[in-house]
Amino acid sequence: MLNNPDANLINDDIRPTTDAERHWSVFNMAALWVGMVVCVPTYTLAGGLVAEGMSAWQAIFTITLGNAIVLVPMVLNGHPGTKYGIPFPVLARASFGIHGAHIPSILRALVACGWFGINTWFGGVSIYHLMNVLTGGLLEGADLPLLGINAGEFSCFLLFWTIQVGVVYAGIESIRILETYAAPFLIAMGLALLAWAYVQAGGFGETFSRPSDFAVGGPREGQFFTVFFPSLTAMVGFWATLSLNIPDFTRYAKSQRDQLLGQAIGLPLTMTLFAFIAVAVTGSTFTIFGETIADPTKLLGRMGEESSGWMSGVTVVISLFVLAVATLSTNIAANLVSPANAFINVKPKRIGFQLGGYITAAIGLVILPWKLLENTGDYLFVWLVGYSALLGPIGGILIVDYFLLRGTKFDIEALYQARGKYFYSGGFNIIAVLALVLGAAPNLPGFLHKAGVVGDGVFPVFFDSLYTYAWFIGFGIAGAFYGLATKVMKR
Repeated sequence: MLNNPDANLINDDIRPTTDAERHWSVFNMAALWVGMVVCVPTYTLAGGLVAEGMSAWQAIFTITLGNAIVLVPMVLNGHPGTKYGIPFPVLARASFGIHGAHIPSILRALVACGWFGINTWFGGVSIYHLMNVLTGGLLEGADLPLLGINAGEFSCFLLFWTIQVGVVYAGIESIRILETYAAPFLIAMGLALLAWAYVQAGGFGETFSRPSDFAVGGPREGQFFTVFFPSLTAMVGFWATLSLNIPDFTRYAKSQRDQLLGQAIGLPLTMTLFAFIAVAVTGSTFTIFGETIADPTKLLGRMGEESSGWMSGVTVVISLFVLAVATLSTNIAANLVSPANAFINVKPKRIGFQLGGYITAAIGLVILPWKLLENTGDYLFVWLVGYSALLGPIGGILIVDYFLLRGTKFDIEALYQARGKYFYSGGFNIIAVLALVLGAAPNLPGFLHKAGVVGDGVFPVFFDSLYTYAWFIGFGIAGAFYGLATKVMKR
């Protein structure tokens, strides 16, 4: 229990967890990751890399390596959550200041709102495609003006959005229960899909023997690393969000062993398995259907069409249920808890978990997420790499502050005091803010060029090359500057 917390800095949702509340085991932590990994966006990652010219094995290796790298900051930032029972916005108070913590937490929240919208779109699309199978294409129609999607697609998007808003009522403990039961089910369904593709295609030999575009004699011979490094950054960026707010979950872990092993088992292994499933199944669809189907929602709809009699209806129902569970388990855990906590941290007296969840859902609705996903290149190299350029510096600052400067020691009372040791001047630690700006600045020209905001030649080509390493550069510059500047100022 805290002795004298400031009422404007605490409520039941962001206070330190009690011993009784810290009961998440290795299995619970691993199940959390399985539930977040098994979703439509991760399925499309591998297909996106193959579409960029990689072979199946190159795509799987890139995804595995990226997730092994991001596991390191994931485990490190999870440590203070388990040790002190605090969520991400409270952790950020130590390095950024009591008020400065709003900068990283809101930046993280806005990204999560974007991901919430993207996953909600995937969930809505799954309902749209599968309902079209049941109704014989009744939902098809002309695109609506401005939106760029038809009324059926928009209605299904709103339906899935409404379902998730309803889940906000359940609270944080329901997430552990959802992920615990969803994890084995989703793994089983993924393996079942893999087995189906293997049988229908007569094996995976053709898929995994196909050379990449970068091989000798290929259309892009010798250009592998021009795609590999930005793709690797994109893979790290895919979970860069969770590497910051992982304390939101590790604060419920029984011990450091539980959070470390649970994450090590749940993240890279599941991502590798799911990447293999995605590549194998996508590669087999041409043999089975005569066309390559990279979107799992379209694939499951096509499976329903190809089934005969009562099996068609059964296939549709099962597919809809699997996709709904996968998208819900990902979206609620990965993209709702963090922004909810960030918005709570702004006004703990007025905002609780439910209101924070509603704010998240509202932002995810109005950003029109399908606009972000109009082509693979924008998804991988603008959206994923772009926001990793912002979040990498924050991760570097947090890790340097907690491990190198403070030796994992916090004054837990001061984290909840307006005028305590973490207040700094005006409530902002200017060193942390400046480190964030310096870490992100080198990547800004490359981002503006990739996003199409500025044309060719406005910035030197060097900045485009720099942008391919956005997360690593931001992490290194911000962390190094923060550590050195803090040491100098304390002399």
